[in-house]
Amino acid sequence: MVPLDRLAQITQRFEFLEARLNAGAAPADIARISREYSDLKPVALEITAYRLALTDLADAEAMLSDPDLKALAEDEIPVLRARIPEMEARLRLALLPKDSADARPAILEIRPGTGGEEASLFASDLARMYQRYAERMGWRFEILEQQVSDLGGLKEFTAHIQGEGVYARMKYESGVHRVQRVPETEAGGRIHTSAATVAVLPEAEEVDIDVPASDIRIDTMRSSGAGGQHVNTTDSAVRITHLPTGIVVTSSEKSQHQNRAIAMQVLRARLFEAERERLHSERAADRKAQVGSGDRSERIRTYNFPQGRMTDHRINLTLYALPQIMAGDLDEVIDALIAHDQAAKLAEMEG
Repeated sequence: MVPLDRLAQITQRFEFLEARLNAGAAPADIARISREYSDLKPVALEITAYRLALTDLADAEAMLSDPDLKALAEDEIPVLRARIPEMEARLRLALLPKDSADARPAILEIRPGTGGEEASLFASDLARMYQRYAERMGWRFEILEQQVSDLGGLKEFTAHIQGEGVYARMKYESGVHRVQRVPETEAGGRIHTSAATVAVLPEAEEVDIDVPASDIRIDTMRSSGAGGQHVNTTDSAVRITHLPTGIVVTSSEKSQHQNRAIAMQVLRARLFEAERERLHSERAADRKAQVGSGDRSERIRTYNFPQGRMTDHRINLTLYALPQIMAGDLDEVIDALIAHDQAAKLAEMEG
């Protein structure tokens, strides 16, 4: 049973926010109030439906004492009693603590790991897979930086993904992705294992992360050269080094001004995620057990091309649908990861 006093508090808060918005909140407060209102609205709707069902059940049980209404009540009561546990389950899910970054856009970074050129080619396959997934979801997928290898693989890849609920779904992709296949460059036909690292970072707003000018060093360099995306002989590429942490971010678009803005956007996202991880590790000693922890040293998934299967090791899910997955059909695995994550949080909340 969900505590009714807690439901009453949430309803009161929702009604207060609604009244503030209707009365015309101060411009400085509108964005914050609107965000909290939007977060609470689905919870408030579930609470209203749940309370109505409880009232209907109480009314039906009271009707049992009326001979004229007893038969009707006996029909209604089993239906209502069957519905209420389902509604409670939905309500408990709605009441789970939300990740404050879930609604944000994301920065996607992909880098080849062990496996040489084959790892670079696999990194390219992953970038294409995520771009196709973004298209399926109706998200905007903007490539910020890519360094291409001689054989068309990726030495480095950064993209900005915008849309509804981007980080909420993409955050489960962080980690080491392993591939098992016969490389195109392998004449002997032997299966090789290689890997690529994926990092999904919630986009940071300037108000989240203040980066003093004294904390960064900005270098400009030529953006042309082996593997560069652009053949450009001007000193337009920008490299920003964050001195306190040693984080280095580069951008090599054609405009130096644009590069500085892109590099700062990526740097803020990395610093924001580093701070989130620090706070998260303080709160959760058993962090590795949590799906979506974003531990990039952890092997999360294997793509086996000879067998046409993908296995997600965090939830022991194997799907024999590799061509569809590589074409961007990721919903089944992401939905399973979300369900597993929700179940773990429910158990923690109720335990």
